[in-house]
Formats: sequence, C-alpha cells, structure tokens
Amino acid sequence: MATYIMLSNLTDEGRKTLKVRPERLHEVNKEIESMGARVTAQFATMGGYDFVNIIEAPTNEVMARLTVELGSRGTIKITTLPAMGVDEFVEMLGADSTSSS
Repeated sequence: MATYIMLSNLTDEGRKTLKVRPERLHEVNKEIESMGARVTAQFATMGGYDFVNIIEAPTNEVMARLTVELGSRGTIKITTLPAMGVDEFVEMLGADSTSSS
C-alpha cells in the first residue's frame, strides 16, 4: 500500500458540522475504509491546516476517488501528498547510485 499525507481545512459548513457532531471524524474514517483506503494516523493541528491524516491506499486512483468524494461534500478543502518513509527513500537512492557506477 502506498502512503499519502492528506492535509485538510474545514470550510464554514465543516466547522458547523464538527461542532454539532464531533464524532463525524470517526464516521469519515470508516467511509475511507469502505473506499479501499485506511487512515493510519490522524492529527488535529493549529496553523495552516486543521487536520493532518496519514492514509494508506493501494493506488493513486483510489486516493484520487477518495479526495474527490470527500471534497465534493463542501465541508473540507484537501491537499494530498504522496509520501514514502525515509528508510525506503534512502534505499531507493542507494539503489540508484550503485546502478550508475
């Protein structure tokens, strides 16, 4: 599974929903699972983004469908970043340097 960082900001409508139903956050996580992905970590943050989510999904297409579905509701604005662990990144760089020698 690929890893994605999903940064999100609540819209005015999203803030209203969350104030009345804070459990909605957990419900959305279950919806994400029903779309074929999984939230592995989730943080409420202060600053440029309201939430930082770490999501695993099998393909870019699954992640794209998920972000379109969530964003179309009008309650959040989403920025998604594909990510890889530092160990995997270092290994990838090492493989490139040995093949070019």
